[in-house]
Amino acid sequence: MKIEHLAIWADDLEKIREFYLKYFDMTSNEKYINEKKGFSSYFLSFGEGKARLEIMNRMDIHEEPEKRGFSKGIAHFAISVGGKEAVDQLTERLRNDHYTIESEPRTTGDGYYESVLLDPEGNYVEISA
Repeated sequence: MKIEHLAIWADDLEKIREFYLKYFDMTSNEKYINEKKGFSSYFLSFGEGKARLEIMNRMDIHEEPEKRGFSKGIAHFAISVGGKEAVDQLTERLRNDHYTIESEPRTTGDGYYESVLLDPEGNYVEISA
């Protein structure tokens, strides 16, 4: 068994899609639109047979006032970028492009080398080695 995909509600599908395509070398399908439900989405992929990320928008879904990542439900997801040097380089690239680095690169107590950033809509994303 494996995780096939994770899904994230987003306000601005195009902005969040471009973010993941630009920084995480993902590909995207064509936009799916269901006008009757006011729903649209993209599937972003890391490659054949790997986990995907579904980004979705529906007009009646609204952000809750709690801080994302610190309420019940999915707190974050991690994207492995290869090694420590890749974590450091991508973290600096994102910082230089004015994204929030929530946690600097470090080795965690459970042995991961990672940093944590906030995507354009405030979702916590771990960049790991």
